[in-house]
Amino acid sequence: MTDHPSAVRMALKRDIVVIGAGQAGLSAGYHLKRLGLEPERDFTILDAAPRPGGAWQYRWPSLTLTTVNRVHDLPGMSFAERAGDDASVLASVAVPDYFAAYEERFALAVQRPTTVRLVCNRGDRLRIESDRGLLSARGIINATGTWEKPYIPDYPGRDSFAGRQLHTHDFHTAEDFAGQHVLIVGGGISAIQLLDQISMVTRTTWVTRTPPRFREGPFDEEAGRAAVRLVEERVRAGLPPNSVVSVTGLPMTPAIAAMQQRGVLNRQPMFDAITPTGVRWADGTTLDVDVILWCTGFRSALDHLAPLDLREPSGGITMTGRLATQVARDPRIHLVGYGPSASTIGANRAGAAAVAELVRTLGENSPAAV
Repeated sequence: MTDHPSAVRMALKRDIVVIGAGQAGLSAGYHLKRLGLEPERDFTILDAAPRPGGAWQYRWPSLTLTTVNRVHDLPGMSFAERAGDDASVLASVAVPDYFAAYEERFALAVQRPTTVRLVCNRGDRLRIESDRGLLSARGIINATGTWEKPYIPDYPGRDSFAGRQLHTHDFHTAEDFAGQHVLIVGGGISAIQLLDQISMVTRTTWVTRTPPRFREGPFDEEAGRAAVRLVEERVRAGLPPNSVVSVTGLPMTPAIAAMQQRGVLNRQPMFDAITPTGVRWADGTTLDVDVILWCTGFRSALDHLAPLDLREPSGGITMTGRLATQVARDPRIHLVGYGPSASTIGANRAGAAAVAELVRTLGENSPAAV
């Protein structure tokens, strides 16, 4: 049934709406409660996924707690408390279980599945339109992450390729490619992990836009902060963010050392075009492949914020605030998981900073300011 043209749809009013219930969104919910705001009275958390876990619930089956990058604790509850010490547990099981327990312990009352279609201005409030109704908020903490925005660069001839193309987002298991020649595109950690697995069962070729940089020695806290600062500088200048990995390099782990021994890391430069049967380089060299696996990263899932006109001509969003989570064009909006906070540890710290700054921006009328 459709609404009559003259029907008035009432919006639920909240002080703050958090969009997304991954690491960043749950961290924000925790800190909102600590400041005295109550779920479903003062703030609401919306999440598009059917169950807890953020993007972790969609990760490939071979990603276990042994192979995954460290899972950082959410504030107030350690991951080890829930997951135990079995490193063979699937990340797609252990992390969602941890998130679910976290939501229950702190009674965060996440509303799911709820897809936010758009956010727009309504005077001194923001209107949030979703597939489950309308909300009206004085401020928004957007924590939608990147998983729903896989990025594939537009190379000439891409649509002509007769083989299979897929993104990291769609990867399931290396055995799916048995007997096929797989071209793996990308120089990040995910590309390395999938190259390792797929090369165990079939022929692979690895191409990257720039030569990969392998980092020797430990990646300590100071090095991490320095890397995050480089990303932060870009978003404060209104430029599109680079990934943290792009400025840190790849860690020389035992797994990567073993790949070198096997001759798997024989990287080729990026091709210039895609042909019906494979790829072609500028010098005319061609390579026939069966599969192109794009490990080319993700972009921030912010399409629902387009009516707010937050982007600069550069395509980036100018960020401000202590940890660069506040949108300069509209300080009622914080982006957590964008730029320097696009990591599990960064999301935790940014969630706390975004809550404190947003409550301060909203002023004395906020329950948390009383």
